[in-house]
Amino acid sequence: MEFDRLVVSFLVDEVVGGFFISVPPGHIACLYDRGRGVLKKVWGPGLHLKIPFWQIAKLFNAQIVEYTIRENFDLKIKEALGDMPVKTTTKDGHYVQIEGSILFKIDKSNAPELWENIGDNFVSKVIRPISRSRIAAVFANLTIDQIKSSRTQIEELLTRELNKNINQKGLICEGAPLSEVKLLDQQRKAADGEVIFAEQGN
Repeated sequence: MEFDRLVVSFLVDEVVGGFFISVPPGHIACLYDRGRGVLKKVWGPGLHLKIPFWQIAKLFNAQIVEYTIRENFDLKIKEALGDMPVKTTTKDGHYVQIEGSILFKIDKSNAPELWENIGDNFVSKVIRPISRSRIAAVFANLTIDQIKSSRTQIEELLTRELNKNINQKGLICEGAPLSEVKLLDQQRKAADGEVIFAEQGN
């Protein structure tokens, strides 16, 4: 999944159409004004006026996006929407590996602050480090028996924990479905681990 599905930056052609911002459905636009900085107003879908040369528009995808945590995810692109599995130790001393997804979107009302304070690189600056930290912390407070019997509750807890940390950054977590949790212990290798639970339907 490419980063351009999440954030699309554009400088409107200042010769033809420089007076307009065209925002497609599912997107929002923010404006940088050379005199006032990033404006607080957010523009929704439609055609909007701007001042050529003086104002620069940035288009954000406001739809829910899936950030995938799975084996063999390619991290060569820093802003790629995903990560490698999270490994941690449970409360009762077992070593586990967690895979799943984080469903998140930009908080439309806070998009200007997100752009001004964090910029385009919020996957590498916010989503990846916070998701790894919160997932590891949640599972570190659970026993193997709790993990086996409380999948739905764990997903709800992860969603709440992520929102505590990313809401203030201008992002919203819509869910954190788990696809697989493996018990590694002595093997310490995913290929040898016991699957505690896998993606529903498998």
